[in-house]
Amino acid sequence: MVTETTPAPGVEGQGKRALITGLHGFTGRYVARELAAAGYRVFGTVVPGHGDHQADPDVFAVDLLDRAGVAAMVEQVQPDVVVHLAGIAFVAHANAELIYRVNIVGTRNLLEALAAQRHQPSAVLLASSANVYGNASVGRIDESLAPAPANDYAVSKLAMEHMAQLWSDKLPIIIARPFNYTGVGQDENFLLPKIVAHFRKAAPVIELGNQAIARDFSDVRMVADSYRRLLASNVAGQAFNICSGQAHSLGEVIALMESIAGYRIEVRVNPAFVRAKDVLVLMGNNDKLRGAIGGLSPIPLADTLRWMYQA
Repeated sequence: MVTETTPAPGVEGQGKRALITGLHGFTGRYVARELAAAGYRVFGTVVPGHGDHQADPDVFAVDLLDRAGVAAMVEQVQPDVVVHLAGIAFVAHANAELIYRVNIVGTRNLLEALAAQRHQPSAVLLASSANVYGNASVGRIDESLAPAPANDYAVSKLAMEHMAQLWSDKLPIIIARPFNYTGVGQDENFLLPKIVAHFRKAAPVIELGNQAIARDFSDVRMVADSYRRLLASNVAGQAFNICSGQAHSLGEVIALMESIAGYRIEVRVNPAFVRAKDVLVLMGNNDKLRGAIGGLSPIPLADTLRWMYQA
């Protein structure tokens, strides 16, 4: 249990329909569990041709860039709440054009379809990213800091936020800016799953980038819990950092994993993993989130890593 305020099944979302785009993605699976446990009937979208979903009438294979397909899906679901997770989430993705098209145009197609419905949702949560803050010089980043994105992914997310403002008079939009988070099931393209995988295999050597990089790492279960609670709060028109409020360097992560796995690993710096405009320290302030949804109980990073290692 992540928080003391998790509702009993069938209370919060009873009789309501939730739509999750990117249902079968890493985050989508955890958000679906949260919403289902809260009583929602969960619908979702998946990328066409990925996985077997035909037996589930509540799962729709639709490309967000297919405007008509998105409109037809929304017309059929008629959601009460929406969590928009679908998009390109890997910062170093090679296809910049696709990053912009999916993260901006895909989101616009969804908002246009939702706004056209007679049955309007009570909350539409859009997953942005703390990467929009860029190389911030402040110790703990809060939502008042002016964004200064430093890569295409971050620019696409900030552009998505601005585009969404065009629909703010028609839809109750909530912007979530998650800092780094991880958990069981995250792809090894991402840093912490890669590190955990090396230790699970008892690899003698790991290649990493800049070990001085420090990130605010959260557990995906806390993120999913926060998203659910934001949907149930009257906070439309606002942006929220989703974070633990603590930062850990790569060196600290390696030390934690060495303690969990019981052996030391040799770390080699691979210049290919060092990005010129990498954000060095990214740590969030979650005071605004706490004020909106109540107390948070961030899961300690060591517990998350142990969960991933033992999975």
